[in-house]
Amino acid sequence: MAQRHLDPTDPGAPEVTGDALAVYLRAQATEFLRALRLHRETGGSAAGGAQETGDAARALRRSARRISGSLHTFRPLLDADWSEEIRPELAWLSGTLGLEHAYAARLERLLLALHRLSGAAVFPEQSVVAAGTAAQRGGSVAALAGGARAAATAGARTAGRAQAGLAEAPQDATGPARPAPAPDRGNLTVGAAKAGALLERQLTLARTRAHSTALQALGSSRFHAVADKVALLASEVPLTPAAPGTGLRALAAAAEERLTDSVAALPLLTAGHPYNAQALVHGLSPDPAPHPQDGPWHQVRLLLRLHRYAREVLYGGGAPAETGLPAAGLALNRHRDASEAAGAAAQAARTPRITPATAYALGVLHADQRHEVEAARFAFQQAWQKQAVGAS
Repeated sequence: MAQRHLDPTDPGAPEVTGDALAVYLRAQATEFLRALRLHRETGGSAAGGAQETGDAARALRRSARRISGSLHTFRPLLDADWSEEIRPELAWLSGTLGLEHAYAARLERLLLALHRLSGAAVFPEQSVVAAGTAAQRGGSVAALAGGARAAATAGARTAGRAQAGLAEAPQDATGPARPAPAPDRGNLTVGAAKAGALLERQLTLARTRAHSTALQALGSSRFHAVADKVALLASEVPLTPAAPGTGLRALAAAAEERLTDSVAALPLLTAGHPYNAQALVHGLSPDPAPHPQDGPWHQVRLLLRLHRYAREVLYGGGAPAETGLPAAGLALNRHRDASEAAGAAAQAARTPRITPATAYALGVLHADQRHEVEAARFAFQQAWQKQAVGAS
């Protein structure tokens, strides 16, 4: 039996029954339909349409995740055939709609990391941030590509001056000449420019394809079938005959238990030491499979999300505060983002015929993101221990 940290089921509180589940699912289905209507209204507009369309897509994903998660946690109270039919479709929709934003955010994260690691003031952070923001809001691919190309061009210009011996800058009117950068920093700047351009090409292409895939999905008969099922859910929830009088707390407690069991299986003792570099092992191996350490942490992230949705069903907007769980969730999101960014850097490093400077920069970038993975694990460990103390 795993140690209990969260206690979402106060035995002294009134029992919450299947009626509350029906209310929650109808509300989420209504939010889904509202977001779908907004997406259809703004999808073809010009000014401001990209941001509103992106917001609508995120709202669609948010509702789809909550419906799917609630169907998973409380599946004994729902019609089994209906539930097993719609849950995979909601997962497909949420995943498809999230890819474009994920690629844009990944590119922004990697370009900012290259800027930070290169230490070159000419690697324009403002351009990269603006490009990432435009991508997050569903802006044009050209805006993102332009910012990355500007960063790559500026970095290449600085690296070229360093290689040509121009690093001995002329004396300032008020001070001595600036020292030339160290050779390894200069090489990283050269590689950073080319690595940034390579990542921009690969991830922008992936984002463009994800955008096309999302548009095709939203126009497909498969999506219309999902939307029809959600529309029916907004008016009638297919509960089992016994569900309206059945308590929800035992099922919510089971979701909590799965979370605590999964956390107990994590190497939290190792994660209690920041930057232990275990995540670097085999990071650039020829095997393109995801890092073997990351899977259990990703699973905990999903289980924590299911726990949060179960609490929403039980308490609505009046859920009791949980000391460390918001921070734990943020840490696991950072872990996922850094892990996927490291994978993108490693994949780019496997590109044939890239220069040694580019490969070196991508290797440093990969190591940096794997250290971010370790830092996120450490942050989760701290937040989880805080939650344990707060619950005791």
